[in-house]
Amino acid sequence: MTAPLVDPRSLTRLRLAPAEGGPRSIDGVWWPHCDDLVTELPRLLRALPHTWTQIVHVTVRTASWSAFPGRMLCAGQVLHLHGNSAVHAPATACLLAPGAGRWDLLVVPHLTDAREGPRLMAAAFTDE
Repeated sequence: MTAPLVDPRSLTRLRLAPAEGGPRSIDGVWWPHCDDLVTELPRLLRALPHTWTQIVHVTVRTASWSAFPGRMLCAGQVLHLHGNSAVHAPATACLLAPGAGRWDLLVVPHLTDAREGPRLMAAAFTDE
């Protein structure tokens, strides 16, 4: 019997900060497969821990994405998208669930080399 084929693009490349260690400026690292926010954001939200619930606002650097809708429907819920268009805006995604929490993810550019991407994701949480 052969193993089922899995499309590697369907797997969300996400690494969350270790639970221990206290508050951090970055809660995780996300490496999307493409620059289509409407495709990538639902994948990301499905991959997040169940404790990161009720996210309704997402702020991203608009230059990182091919299109930027003001809102979108995801899992039956409206997400309000906010963009940061400043030239030196950080490559992050800020996820906000009013009354529940805020989480900031560093975003690795989707065109990052397959050898460099994992290294960047791991480096986000090393104490240097």
